[in-house]
Amino acid sequence: MTSHRQTVGSGSPLEPQIGFSRAVRLGGHVAVAGTAPIADDGTNAAPGDVYAQTVRCLDIAERALVAAGATLDDVIRTRIMLTDVTRWKEAARAHGERFGEVRPVTTFVGVSRFIDPEWLVEVEVDAVLG
Repeated sequence: MTSHRQTVGSGSPLEPQIGFSRAVRLGGHVAVAGTAPIADDGTNAAPGDVYAQTVRCLDIAERALVAAGATLDDVIRTRIMLTDVTRWKEAARAHGERFGEVRPVTTFVGVSRFIDPEWLVEVEVDAVLG
């Protein structure tokens, strides 16, 4: 059986340049790419604020999930990448507000930096539609 592949864009000018999609759905699986804290106007959201940047990343990821036919309740895995892993509790608070009942498997990992040095966090999400 062949599954239909659906790609979801976010409007980022980097998508065609790099050759990626914000999310891809293949059958009942949805993967959301590393989502950075970029505001709707293209600026960086909440400079210096890990919590607010995480909220923004989760907002973007949730929009991509919905566009692919999924919801936060379908999420089975999240990855939270931080430039300062000692600030994980700030990101965890935002994550817990969205996923406190869903409770996907989650990994927090420290990274040296992102493409933009003002980004303190990026989020990846995987979902499976039941």
